[in-house]
Amino acid sequence: MSVSQITTHILDTGSGRPAADVAVVLSVLDGGNWTPVAEGTTDADGRIKDLGPERVPGGTYKLNFATGAYYAGLGTETFFPEVDLSFTVSDAGEHYHVPLLLSPFAFSTYRGS
Repeated sequence: MSVSQITTHILDTGSGRPAADVAVVLSVLDGGNWTPVAEGTTDADGRIKDLGPERVPGGTYKLNFATGAYYAGLGTETFFPEVDLSFTVSDAGEHYHVPLLLSPFAFSTYRGS
């Protein structure tokens, strides 16, 4: 398995565990519209290492996380049916890791390594 240029990791901070089986869609902003590039599901460690191509051109990208379905599967109420994180790929040679720290009523993110 090769590692994609864009990867993600979800930690369920409410449970203190990785968020497994969360559907994620990677899209690129193209002419004012979001165009899907790839999709995947987090593994048992809450990670997707092979989301999309090994290299993407510079531009604005978005990760859409199906958080409502994740929490519904746990029988837990959530305020966020989905989380969209948009970010800029400015250097096509760099790796972009975009983690999501998630709880039923809050989330945060940062640029990881």
